[in-house]
Amino acid sequence: MSSRLKDVAARAGVSVRTVSNVVSGAAPVAVETRRRVQEAIDALGYHPNLAARSLRAGRTGIIGLAIPELHSPYFGELAGLLVDEARRRSWTVLIDQTRGDTEAERRLLTPGGGRVVDGLIISPWALDPAELAAAQSSVPLVLLGERDPHGAADRVAVDNVAAADDATNHLIGLGRRRIAAIGSQPHLGNGTAQLRTEGYRRALDRAGLFHDQEFQRPVRALNRADGARAMNELLDGPAVPDAVFAFSDELALGALHTAHQRGLRVPEDLAIVGFDDIEDGRFSNPPLTTVSPDKQQIAERSLQCLADRIYSPGNNVPPQELTVPHRLVVRSTT
Repeated sequence: MSSRLKDVAARAGVSVRTVSNVVSGAAPVAVETRRRVQEAIDALGYHPNLAARSLRAGRTGIIGLAIPELHSPYFGELAGLLVDEARRRSWTVLIDQTRGDTEAERRLLTPGGGRVVDGLIISPWALDPAELAAAQSSVPLVLLGERDPHGAADRVAVDNVAAADDATNHLIGLGRRRIAAIGSQPHLGNGTAQLRTEGYRRALDRAGLFHDQEFQRPVRALNRADGARAMNELLDGPAVPDAVFAFSDELALGALHTAHQRGLRVPEDLAIVGFDDIEDGRFSNPPLTTVSPDKQQIAERSLQCLADRIYSPGNNVPPQELTVPHRLVVRSTT
């Protein structure tokens, strides 16, 4: 005979409602309580009838995740964590790639018939805050990143100004004085890059260091090739930097590759700091110092925000702006 919800509740020593909340993600449950319930579910082999539950509630059990680049290691790692967290709530995730295209992002936020997903998590690169604020999404919405929609939707982000300040200040503390920044994207109006530039400049100003425009290199994309190209431009310039803060680990790895090709010693001649803490940076030669955003918390908080909106659509709770922590991981490139 198959186990029932009340059997799980009895084994875990909790109410049936608590078990239901753990299974559905409809409400937050204390970590220890969730652990006991999950152990009871595993021990009893309980399998909720997801199709019936969704049909009764008028939901599909499917959520959407829209990210700019599937090939990006950062977004790939984050997507994996989001899928794992969604699975714990018995949700299926449909993943879309926008490539930072305005029309692709706008299409996802435009109400349409035949709703497929119960909610959407999106990392917008192209739409500006005003357009995001005006968008009337047909489903509950959570935004990842720096595009602030003026309080019109839940948003989960890293404090990029503080993180970039920390990275630059680390280089200053090492005695570096000619610190370059790779990663501005003026063609996109990328809010992330703008905030990281602000943090970089703030640290330089505090230390009394001049931020030379020649040391701030724009890129088309946050990838290795653009990092390598920007590093070559810096080394061919009138003044050679003794440190680089790159706005992504991929850019930093490209800069590291160029430094090796040009005969520079890292970190003796050139110190390098990246951002994202992707796996490749842990195995580069030398291993990459980086800003590590708490990707696990980004996944957990995003899905909790989405669950709150899906299961309590009329609660009139104002949209939340959640900032997740970051830390500087010091490795051999500094």
